[in-house]
Amino acid sequence: YAIKKHFAATHSLEFMWRQTWDSDSSTDIFCHMMPFYSYDVPHTCGPDPKICCQFDFKRLPGGRINCPWKVPPRAITEANVAERAALLLDQYRKKSQLFRSNVLLVPLGDDFRYDKPQEWDAQFFNYQRLFDFFNSRPNLHVQDHYWTGYYTSRPFYKSLDRVLEAHLRGAEVLYSLAAAHARRSGLAGRYPLSDFTLLTEARRTLGLFQHHDAITGTAKEAVVVDYGVRLLRSLVNLKQVIIHAAHYLVLGDKETYHFDPEAPFLQVDDTRLSHDALPERTVIQLDSSPRFVVLFNPLEQERFSMVSLLVNSPRVRVLSEEGQPLAVQISAHWSSATEAVPDVYQVSVPVRLPALGLGVLQLQLGLDGHRTLPSSVRIYLHGRQLSVSRHEAFPLRVIDSGTSDFALSNRYMQVWFSGLTGLLKSIRRVDEEHEQQVDMQVLVYGTRTSKDKSGAYLFLPDGEAKPYVPKEPPVLRVTEGPFFSEVVAYYEHIHQAVRLYNLPGVEGLSLDISSLVDIRDYVNKELALHIHTDIDSQGIFFTDLNGFQVQPRRYLKKLPLQANFYPMPVMAYIQDAQKRLTLHTAQALGVSSLKDGQLEVILDRRLMQDDNRGLGQGLKDNKRTCNRFRLLLERRTVGSEVQDSHSTSYPSLLSHLTSMYLNAPALALPVARMQLPGPGLRSFHPLASSLPCDFHLLNLRTLQAEEDTLPSAETALILHRKGFDCGLEAKNLGFNCTTSQGKVALGSLFHGLDVVFLQPTSLTLLYPLASPSNSTDVYLEPMEIATFRLRLG
Repeated sequence: YAIKKHFAATHSLEFMWRQTWDSDSSTDIFCHMMPFYSYDVPHTCGPDPKICCQFDFKRLPGGRINCPWKVPPRAITEANVAERAALLLDQYRKKSQLFRSNVLLVPLGDDFRYDKPQEWDAQFFNYQRLFDFFNSRPNLHVQDHYWTGYYTSRPFYKSLDRVLEAHLRGAEVLYSLAAAHARRSGLAGRYPLSDFTLLTEARRTLGLFQHHDAITGTAKEAVVVDYGVRLLRSLVNLKQVIIHAAHYLVLGDKETYHFDPEAPFLQVDDTRLSHDALPERTVIQLDSSPRFVVLFNPLEQERFSMVSLLVNSPRVRVLSEEGQPLAVQISAHWSSATEAVPDVYQVSVPVRLPALGLGVLQLQLGLDGHRTLPSSVRIYLHGRQLSVSRHEAFPLRVIDSGTSDFALSNRYMQVWFSGLTGLLKSIRRVDEEHEQQVDMQVLVYGTRTSKDKSGAYLFLPDGEAKPYVPKEPPVLRVTEGPFFSEVVAYYEHIHQAVRLYNLPGVEGLSLDISSLVDIRDYVNKELALHIHTDIDSQGIFFTDLNGFQVQPRRYLKKLPLQANFYPMPVMAYIQDAQKRLTLHTAQALGVSSLKDGQLEVILDRRLMQDDNRGLGQGLKDNKRTCNRFRLLLERRTVGSEVQDSHSTSYPSLLSHLTSMYLNAPALALPVARMQLPGPGLRSFHPLASSLPCDFHLLNLRTLQAEEDTLPSAETALILHRKGFDCGLEAKNLGFNCTTSQGKVALGSLFHGLDVVFLQPTSLTLLYPLASPSNSTDVYLEPMEIATFRLRLG
């Protein structure tokens, strides 16, 4: 609302919107901002809702809704039209003073309107009389409320939305590749091309959930359940599409391929018992014969990642596709701070996976003392009397009352934790003398005691956040091993885990953070994660818009605290001349930097009342929610200055890739047990080479045939070239990455498939931009997205 006031004062409510990196005006978009409180009829004719409401003719006396200002509309007649028209015209004139032109946009409607012909007639005929009359004759202060609460509301579903999005992209790409390879081999008749309808349905579900009351978390509870059921159904279907495609593509001899819906070749990686439950990972049952696991990497870059599988025995050997034994880290699988799940163990394997491709692992019962490496565990009880699960396979130490700080390290950094809270304290990179303070704290916001309180839309805190005070001290569990180490701090309302991967490249360069939050007993409180550093950020922080671009934000002291919160779809960062600290997120949440060197993210909110923005309910249907993050500390290279222009900022390439690793995890699909003897499985490398690493393959989507339930032989290829800041490159850090000045040879991109037809189109594929080209070399400017219609054969 403060922005509306500012735009009204400067007559800029109608403006041309241009992207910060754009050098000309050819793609400017003409925008209009409504000046008043809302977009409903009482707030669109002018500054006085008491008057404007009298011109919402759905509210005529005798109807179901009326005017809260106690003055009802009156039907327009010959007798009153002059007086009514003058009253309305006065509001129009007052509104027009806020704009530069003499043309006024006055929307006449609201949510859930024009569903009955009577309303249409009442509005149309009364306005017709008013405008016939016009055509026949040739003080504004609202208390500012900030809609910054919905950036976080219902984070469980904000997270599920992203899981579905990642699965949809993975399924689209793998289906397109499987269909193209099956056609080329003459086996399309055996492949379940009918999976295309599942892709279409999932796309529609994801699109539906982008509604302004869905992803926002502002729908009624019963509607949320309906959204949730749809999201889960589509997620289950997409896992089936991925399994069917992976089955075909991983077979060494495609002639042996047989699709049997009753006996799937692969199992899913995890299952959800209901739409509001967290996923449970599949446990692989080991026995005398080897078990195979197919790994899908949905990224267009080759990746070296940790894959964690659950198995039923700690005596496990893992072999590569060629039968080479691999080193693995084995650990217990914990159900609480001190209790391990009986007969379930986690085996963590570092694997290199091909871009957009499939890898194969083999698991066998048996011990390989040199390569099956156990995790060691310390549990800090802080004086609490709890029994601890022990297992002979894992060294375990119980520390009853120790509180001294401790550190975990990998090849890139040493990370210190508080022995008291179990939360992060500092990070020291191995190539630097000084440690970087990164103090993590859990905070709680209350809401106001006055009449206006926080709700699903509004954030109206009762002052600054206060430290979270647990009833009992946390139990800390520290796991250390050759490939990962982690600290989990168990509090009543949050289980906070920080994991460090000891792997070269992207995985090892950031901290993996997850917050399992459960505030179902909170009353009018919000839980926040606070990071305090000594970075000299000078009141500036950065958040992304839609995961596409980054926008600088300035902390404004004159505005209330809640006005300084912004949405964080995928990342937020603070920086100074030497360092940048980025918080990557796997789900959209609200974020701010309220003091220099600080970042603060809201994890969940439980509010008992409606906030008068149309929902009519509080926010009380909280779930156990897992929020996932990556924390990346980067250093500026000498001689690369932070740009002074505060209008643009870009992530580094490492930061872009870290975000993609977080949002598109590899999927581990066990080969079902009945598939014996083990068929010849071969890893699948669809790309002749990885794409340049500033390119992101947004999608490779099979297009529909004339009959819309069937796939055509054409595919949409959508590419995005990322803008990045090259003054932050992680040199000499095992992070290998090449760029190509924006050029890609699409003709030689796919291994085993030819591009037989290529046509540049508009983003939506509705309009050809050029005739089909013989040349398959394409060029993109940074930040551009390009769509091509192509046929693979």
